[in-house]
Amino acid sequence: MSSDIEHVIQKAVSAFEFTKNLSSFERSEILKKIAQGIEKNSNDFSQTITHEIGKTIRESERETSRSINTFLGAAEEAKRINGEIISLDHLSTTPKRMALVSRFPIGPILAISPFNYPLNLVAHKVAPALASGNSLVLKPAPHAKETAQKLASIIQKSGLPEGAFAVVSCSNEETQAMVQDSRFKMLTFTGSAATGWALKAKAVKKKVILELGGIAATIIAQDYAPQKAIERCVYGAFSSAGQICISVQTIYVHETHFETFKDLFVKATLALKVADPMDPKTDVGPLIDENAAKRVESWIKEAKAQGATILCGGTRKGRFIDPSVLINVTLSMKVCSEEVFGPVVNLISFKDMKEVYADLKRLPYGLQAGIFTNHLPTLFQAYENIEVGGLIHNDIPTFRVDHMPYGGVKDSGFGREGLKYAIQEMTEMRMLALNLN
Repeated sequence: MSSDIEHVIQKAVSAFEFTKNLSSFERSEILKKIAQGIEKNSNDFSQTITHEIGKTIRESERETSRSINTFLGAAEEAKRINGEIISLDHLSTTPKRMALVSRFPIGPILAISPFNYPLNLVAHKVAPALASGNSLVLKPAPHAKETAQKLASIIQKSGLPEGAFAVVSCSNEETQAMVQDSRFKMLTFTGSAATGWALKAKAVKKKVILELGGIAATIIAQDYAPQKAIERCVYGAFSSAGQICISVQTIYVHETHFETFKDLFVKATLALKVADPMDPKTDVGPLIDENAAKRVESWIKEAKAQGATILCGGTRKGRFIDPSVLINVTLSMKVCSEEVFGPVVNLISFKDMKEVYADLKRLPYGLQAGIFTNHLPTLFQAYENIEVGGLIHNDIPTFRVDHMPYGGVKDSGFGREGLKYAIQEMTEMRMLALNLN
């Protein structure tokens, strides 16, 4: 481990002695100042995000706006870290006994963030950590270092003690060394499943939050008019060029609606503008790099060779993949069984919901799913049978409001984010048993 990183860790450890004693008012005010700083520099943040990762400027503006709300929400949650009083006089031998249960910050936290939401997914780690009185060291994605540094410059002016937040850029070997360092009390990681689970195995005696991949399925039930779901499904499939862990990847459409939905979906997809991400009218920008685009292209070609039909798209120009819609796919194809992380959607016809449940049970991921239905028994049956961290009703699985519990099951992760829920992960309970005799 380099001397620079060692210095950062030492300062985070020292800063924790201050952050853990900050009042809820002080923590809340710091978070508000960070939100104000982002808002003041919102145009700069949005343009930096688009410049670094190729996200369309409209999506970058949405992300910047969301990050402001994430910090403001954390400012409110900083004042709501409550405990409880428990009666302990349940036995004849324990009269006038009671317990006070409170939550305490755990210590320095190591956060590793991905490229696709370089501001708001960072905010989901930084904001609850600071709200709960912890210090944090961030290792951002190599493609998104400038966005992280801009956030760091704002945090430095917020009144937070020196060393309580730091950004480090380092090699994979140094990252693994930090994961194993006992001075960090938690690892919070968002990224690929393979990397996340490998890091968890090295994070001995640490609390861990893993926010990993997904194959976000969307279901159009028999009772639902397919026309009403088209706009949201197209948005969920192709926003951020499909580089979202809850991007719509497979849409199950009841056989009575399949042809109608397919025709409308393809028509809407062909109407999308694939162009310069700085153009406000652009709908779909490039993938993060050409290697990512080549991988997605190869998966589409492989699916076609295995029997899939490409209704539109499937072509690559440098980092750009044209929005692609496939039918006649099977779970043995990578486009169905693995996370594509690109602008690719599979359409599958089904007759009975049990077919969908069986498919989703076979998949390794379980982050979020969406279901369009107005039939409550169908909805609650899906809620009971689909193994995901979140089921979204009458909307796409790409839906996320930043204070809701967010996380997955199976290979999709471990633990939950979402302000209050992340704060619970980043604190520990302590009990004081009182003897009032």
